[in-house]
Amino acid sequence: MNAADKVRVDKWLWSVRIFKSRTIAADACKGGKVRINGETVKPSYFLRQGEVVTVRKSGFDFQFKVVALIQKRVGAPIAITCYEDLTPEAEKNKYQTWFLAGKPSVGQRDKGTGRPTKKERREIDQFKEDWFDFDDWGED
Repeated sequence: MNAADKVRVDKWLWSVRIFKSRTIAADACKGGKVRINGETVKPSYFLRQGEVVTVRKSGFDFQFKVVALIQKRVGAPIAITCYEDLTPEAEKNKYQTWFLAGKPSVGQRDKGTGRPTKKERREIDQFKEDWFDFDDWGED
């Protein structure tokens, strides 16, 4: 296996623009949000062409089949040629509905109400923690 035949999973996820930074991609791997063929992997896992990568992001499961291995971040038109999107249609529709709805806007306040007090800030933070708790894969 030569250098062109292998690439770290965190580096590939960043290169094909699944994550905004390599650090975020590595943290997702460490947090168990990235699976290869059903198995959770470490950021140092070496990807091979043809493997199926499942990424849990914002509470949604996205699936990608590795078509090309790239080491460097590329533009979006090139990046989409490096994977095949296998995400189920139901999951895509659920994501589109969530995305078009403007995402939950828990951080917005009515105009003219000013900045939140310390107590209100704590309540907002607690609400966000409860609302955005998407760490599970649906397993009990």
